[in-house]
Amino acid sequence: MNMPEHFLRMAVDLARKNAECGGRPFGAVIVRNGSVIGTGVNQILSCADPTAHAELSAIRAACRALGSPRLDGCVVYASAQPCPMCLAAIHMTGIREVFYAYSNDDAEPYGLSSAPVYRELALPLSEQSINIVHYPISPAPQLYESWRAVVSERA
Repeated sequence: MNMPEHFLRMAVDLARKNAECGGRPFGAVIVRNGSVIGTGVNQILSCADPTAHAELSAIRAACRALGSPRLDGCVVYASAQPCPMCLAAIHMTGIREVFYAYSNDDAEPYGLSSAPVYRELALPLSEQSINIVHYPISPAPQLYESWRAVVSERA
């Protein structure tokens, strides 16, 4: 069995076990240099947290294991196509490779597809169903300049 298939089966097994315990059927594995450094399952129901997706749980575990918010060189293996939130987090950590076993088309008949969110986010902010307003305050506090000064002092 090749490496992607091995780790994808691991992610699917995590998802299946999570579903058997009353959770949603999603699992994720993060691998670096052939070793698992983080796993996660969807905990939305058990934690009452809509951000407790399998990929985010695995990212948190991998970041703790490495002691860093960066996961450069890591690979995500997910039971299902990552939703936009998880995909954004994957980008923000520096991960550059993702494999997934089930697509949004596979998930759609079960009400588990994130395709509608992808479609919504592809719209300009002014056309999305959420009222998103840029409201500059005046005089503008120098939030980012203050942050830069603090970071510079620590360096």
